[in-house]
Amino acid sequence: MITILAIKNYALIEDIRVEFNEGLTIITGETGAGKSILLGALGLLLGKRADLSSVKDASKKCVVEGHFSIENYGLQTVFEENDLDYEPHTIIRREILSGGKSRAFVNDTPVALSQLQSLSPYLIDVHSQNETLEVVSENFQMEVIDALAENNELLKIYQAQFEDFKIVSEKLSALILEKEAASKELDYNTFLYNELQQAGLRKLNQKELEETYETLNNAEAIQESLSNVNKLLDEEQIGSLQTAKEARLVLGKIKDFSKNFEDLWTRLNSVIIEMEDISNEVSNMAEKIEADPETLFQVNEKLQALYKLQQKHAVSTVLELIEIEDKLEEKVSATLGLDDQIKNLEKQKNIFRENTLKTAVKLHDKREGIIPVLKKKLEETLLPLGLPNAQFKFELSTSENFTNNGTDTLQLLFTANKGLAFGPLKKVASGGEMSRIMLAIKAVLAEYKKLPTIVFDEIDTGVSGEIANKMAAIMHKMSKSMQLLSITHLPQIAAKGDHHIKVYKEDINDVTATHLRVLAGEERIFEIAQMIGGKNVSEAAIANAKELLN
Repeated sequence: MITILAIKNYALIEDIRVEFNEGLTIITGETGAGKSILLGALGLLLGKRADLSSVKDASKKCVVEGHFSIENYGLQTVFEENDLDYEPHTIIRREILSGGKSRAFVNDTPVALSQLQSLSPYLIDVHSQNETLEVVSENFQMEVIDALAENNELLKIYQAQFEDFKIVSEKLSALILEKEAASKELDYNTFLYNELQQAGLRKLNQKELEETYETLNNAEAIQESLSNVNKLLDEEQIGSLQTAKEARLVLGKIKDFSKNFEDLWTRLNSVIIEMEDISNEVSNMAEKIEADPETLFQVNEKLQALYKLQQKHAVSTVLELIEIEDKLEEKVSATLGLDDQIKNLEKQKNIFRENTLKTAVKLHDKREGIIPVLKKKLEETLLPLGLPNAQFKFELSTSENFTNNGTDTLQLLFTANKGLAFGPLKKVASGGEMSRIMLAIKAVLAEYKKLPTIVFDEIDTGVSGEIANKMAAIMHKMSKSMQLLSITHLPQIAAKGDHHIKVYKEDINDVTATHLRVLAGEERIFEIAQMIGGKNVSEAAIANAKELLN
């Protein structure tokens, strides 16, 4: 329930603060006094868009603040879902800055307007004659039936199951599309992969192959060169090795005479050892080198195949080709594995569908069971409200499609008079009838669930006399279990309030401002008398007002 409403610099309001209590609070005032300004301020707290034109002094900040006592409403989950800090005494504040920018706060934490809009339906429910059109909404009608059928927990189960069903359905659809796209590339990717796999890339050493090819392709030239090297090194007459050995022999005769000679001998000896080793290795290589056309052909084939693959895939190394092969293998495997994934998802989808459908059937059965009760209660409530022949017909049918509240579709038919055919509520009910139907629905709902604070904005328009008395009695009964605010022009309803607030305008220093005053005692009697007889209050009006209050 709302406990405090504070408004600064909004429309005709300079600075007011009003406290609200439990029960039925009546708000009265002349047309144009500013009752709609209160609703506008409440609208800001409920997340409606801010408008700089509604600020009284555009050079100053406009602030609307509401205090709410919500300890008994079980809203902790709602706060968690909207990422808000829960407080049993919650304060909502809207600010419109001088530049037109708007800010919102919940318990002094800045929030987005969407968060405020998600929270507000649990705090205040505003009904004007225009907003009674909500009663023709199928979603609203279904919510009423579910409230009476106590379907809250069952709906949560259904919605969780439906969410699982939607998620797996979306995954399945995405996989089917992916398979359709991948299937077009599968043959080509498979061809490329097989081509790379057949090349045996992991066993290839490109550098070795190229060396082998060059060696075999130039075998004769290599043999001739090696033979010449060997002659130059080791031939008896001209070989460098023989000459070096002769030089070593000469130095050996003098190496004992000086350390320098010994060093020269040692160095030459090392050269001779190295030259002998080179000579032996050249001889061995020369023996091994021989023309092998068959091997040359095989190596050339491998290299040409490798070069083609590198050119085809625009790479220069075997390692890069192996990486491409691995990626192609993944693509081919993933495409081939899509069938298994699709089959698994289809099984999951069928299971989720079956579970969701079972819960939807339970919801349908409970709704069908409670509809006669709702129908009877509404018709009984409307009986004293000037609609003694009002009748409802709820046509509940099922479809194959899941929605957020089941598989049911609902059409509410209505007739206000005997002998007339039923028709859709939105087509056959007048504005005044809509107002009374909405009041009846809220009255019935109040018996089954904890409703937020309800604000009736002249919902009694178009009624008077005894019907007004009956509407007042219904509102008063509702207010026993909830907080109810009613803006009214009818003295019968004003007299039923537990609390009475008057909205009025006053000119101070040639500036018009809206003010609020809590009425009690004689002031309240006088206000209701004015509602009965106008500004010139007569003794009869005073007596009538006292009678209504008593």
